[in-house]
Amino acid sequence: MKALLSIKPEYVRQILAGTKKYEYRRIIFARQDVSSIVIYSTLPDGLVVAEVEVRNILKGSKSKIWNETKGFSGISRAELFDYFDNKDEVYAIELGKVTPYLEPKSLKEFNPSIKAAPQSFIYI
Repeated sequence: MKALLSIKPEYVRQILAGTKKYEYRRIIFARQDVSSIVIYSTLPDGLVVAEVEVRNILKGSKSKIWNETKGFSGISRAELFDYFDNKDEVYAIELGKVTPYLEPKSLKEFNPSIKAAPQSFIYI
């Protein structure tokens, strides 16, 4: 199973460059069989740009997740704590092999049944 995730362009660039190996989420997939993520780079890009393997999903407190992922977080500790404000349990998706698309596509080109970019993610 794949999930389409909306990710800000600055983080997409880091994922493609291999410097960001964790994607942080307040909520996570209900399905256990998500093996890859299709990356939608949000506006101003507005394009589906790559697919990335899901290696693992970490769950824990903000401090625990920060300590386990800070080397390849792509963000500062303050940004992580701000993002997870008022959350006791948080998630980090450990990213594996990244496969950039040779030609990025709009959502409509990628999958005509997707009418709008997901707030967080959708299964595809």
